[in-house]
Amino acid sequence: MDSFLLVGQSNMAGRGFTNEVPEFENKHLFVLRNGRWQQMYRPVVCDRYFSGVCLAESFADSYSCEHNVDVGLIPCADGGTSLNEWERGGLLYDHAVMQASLAQRTSIIRGILWHQGEAECSSENAARYEEKFLKILNGFREDLNLPDVPVLIGGLGDFLPLCAENFIPWAPVVNCALEHICQTQHQTAFVSAKGLGANPDNLHFNAKALIEFGKRYYAAYQTLAPQAKTAESQHLEDGKIKSEMELL
Repeated sequence: MDSFLLVGQSNMAGRGFTNEVPEFENKHLFVLRNGRWQQMYRPVVCDRYFSGVCLAESFADSYSCEHNVDVGLIPCADGGTSLNEWERGGLLYDHAVMQASLAQRTSIIRGILWHQGEAECSSENAARYEEKFLKILNGFREDLNLPDVPVLIGGLGDFLPLCAENFIPWAPVVNCALEHICQTQHQTAFVSAKGLGANPDNLHFNAKALIEFGKRYYAAYQTLAPQAKTAESQHLEDGKIKSEMELL
């Protein structure tokens, strides 16, 4: 099974209203629950009682249909959380590493899906986004032994300025930080949220937007996957050579 780690805050967890879009009928989609793979059902990420449709559903469906494989989702996103709460060694970070490590026993992690940033829309936090996030990203790569895994980073919604005044100046700064990370870091891709619609709260993407967002995440993943496959083959070959040398 190929699996994907879901991390970030509420727009990764998913707040789409479940009555607005049909459920996926793909029987090859699974979610890690209590260390075991169960058939995917909503909400995928049960971080709050009002959790709903999430972007990982359409991402997993797209991946499964193209590769004809079972796909497992590892739900670790948590609504309203900041980068400080996601720092390496913190509770959210350690929980994600623990869940991903369990998933690695029965699957191969093929990617990390990240969406977070609304909580960083202030002068101090927006300015330090890249610095803080890179520590988290490098931590996941090291602690899960995934140096070349594709990491997909979603942009913030256009609608945020309609939600609260603090988003007007700082959401664009966070988006610029997200884009710059993907321009400079190995095996990362930015996923634009431009034009996607919101729930009435103008804070969360609506269900139809999340389905589209998931497809955009998969399109971004496709640009990184060939490099990941080449790197994985090289690691396997290096390991084989090392083993053969140890036998000499």
